[in-house]
Amino acid sequence: MPVATPKQYVAMLEAAQKEGFAYPAINITSLATASGALKAFAESGSDGIIQVSTGGAAFASGTALADEAFGAIVLAEAVHRLAEKYDVLIALHTDHCHPAKVDSFLRPLLQASRERIAEGKGPLFQSHMFDGSVVDLDENLKISTELLKECAELDIILEVEAGCVGGEEDGHDTSGLPAEKLYTSAEDMLQVYESLHGIGRFMFAATFGNVHGAYKPGAVQLKPTILRDGQKAVIEKYGQEAEMDLVFHGGSGSSIEELRETIDYGVIKMNIDTDTQYAFTRPIAAHMCENIEGVLKIDGEVGNKKMYDPRGYLKKAEQSLCDRLKQACDDLRSTGNSIYKKA
Repeated sequence: MPVATPKQYVAMLEAAQKEGFAYPAINITSLATASGALKAFAESGSDGIIQVSTGGAAFASGTALADEAFGAIVLAEAVHRLAEKYDVLIALHTDHCHPAKVDSFLRPLLQASRERIAEGKGPLFQSHMFDGSVVDLDENLKISTELLKECAELDIILEVEAGCVGGEEDGHDTSGLPAEKLYTSAEDMLQVYESLHGIGRFMFAATFGNVHGAYKPGAVQLKPTILRDGQKAVIEKYGQEAEMDLVFHGGSGSSIEELRETIDYGVIKMNIDTDTQYAFTRPIAAHMCENIEGVLKIDGEVGNKKMYDPRGYLKKAEQSLCDRLKQACDDLRSTGNSIYKKA
């Protein structure tokens, strides 16, 4: 199945909201990570979201270029082709784009979608994230409004964020912020809805103490009831149809009970990166340790080509990432819930 059409993507999000599950949104940086993700979604019978960060895109373009927009286009085009071989729906998304990178990263990708649409194809990405958490909420929503108008013209969904996800990931570091910045208020959620409603479809990454990175269970103090209270404020004023599609960033180390509680409050997308990075790297480390004499040409020996051929250990890495993502599908209840044959 080719990458989801805009209509199919909307149907995916509505199915998740109606049936009480969320999609894992996995960051990729290469063909190996993309293939592992596609395999996981297909084997789980789950539709899914594959996303690219600015840093991941720069890496994908190669060290000689380090071009974020170009790297994102390369990865997206590859997923468009690869997804044709699988029987689930896949949406493409870009992760955290700060105001300083809107013109160098986000708008070139919107232009790439504009060109595809002119050729009779669908948009390159089905959604993008604008992370305006580094500016005050009024400025954040001013920029978000402008971008949502541009996205809506192309049938692209915009994800916005109010409040800050803590920690550090891919150059996005908010570890020094005061604790109160990690919690979005019900008033903020209401302001986001009132500013963006009616312009185009959007998702909202409200923050409730979530933190990027790897933490032991219990180290991060989540307050999922913030999502409940914010949704309640919006629905009480504007009706049940105003319920927002929420996004959960920084879920590593969270219990399955916490994950599923956020789904009850309207989360339909949860980002997964730290855990799948580790899953990808762990078998590579094991391969190197277990086969060190074959991997390295020690003391003038020739080594073992089968041991240092990257295909050998990257296959293990791809499968390990696949297994971890399948677990995420189970945790978020998306397993077996593909709408591919219904859409």
